[in-house]
Amino acid sequence: MKTLIVHAHPEPQSLNSSLKDLAVSTLEAAGHEVRVSDLYAMDWKAVADASDYGPAASSPLKVARDSGRAFDTGTLTPDVRAEQEKLLWADTIIFQFPLWWYSMPAILKGWVDRVFTYHFAYGVGEHSATKYGERYGEGTLAGRRALLSVTVGGPEAHYAARGINGPIDDLLFPIHHGVLFYPGIEVLPPFVLHGTDRMKGEEYADAAKAWQERLLTLESTEPIPFRRQNFGDYEIPSLHLKEGLEPANRTGFAIHVGG
Repeated sequence: MKTLIVHAHPEPQSLNSSLKDLAVSTLEAAGHEVRVSDLYAMDWKAVADASDYGPAASSPLKVARDSGRAFDTGTLTPDVRAEQEKLLWADTIIFQFPLWWYSMPAILKGWVDRVFTYHFAYGVGEHSATKYGERYGEGTLAGRRALLSVTVGGPEAHYAARGINGPIDDLLFPIHHGVLFYPGIEVLPPFVLHGTDRMKGEEYADAAKAWQERLLTLESTEPIPFRRQNFGDYEIPSLHLKEGLEPANRTGFAIHVGG
């Protein structure tokens, strides 16, 4: 297994950094190849702008079109090209980050904004009466699997089905479905640690054991069964889920998960 770990935490002695280091040592000890993109250590530029696209940038700037032209012509900035090459090398991607303001840290969102360019991660495939591009289960990154390893400050009860912060699966849906599944990546159930603001030393030992167990079963873990766009579940071109396919009483994001 070839694993890319994209790590987003500014403190090298943080829980997130410890989990990243543990992932590296555990996977390498099991015979896997590992590469790490430590975004803060890399001083990653989080803002997508014209400098990313070199001579392909237009005025006024058209981010999607210009990023695709820069990708096609090989004129993307070197740091972006390097991350795209890592994604193409990997068969598994782990994203290690804290949940900040109900989402990923800005530096990680900026990594997505800059690296997932047009024609690399989206904007591919035919558009016809039966197909609406290659996305949501198809695409340029199909064949890869991804796992979110997320630390959450609050207790698990706050993120339960009736918790005030909303279910954790709903909070992660935009990343799981909209960022990862969109370009064809299969998404594994997340590894979530709750109550990390108050985690004690003995609790870390239990968390580390659970994390190692997840890492060593990545290849056998079944992905979240998101519905694929072009395989009969959705009306085209409206892209509405066909009536009657959702289980009884299932609404919202959950209707896009099969079974």
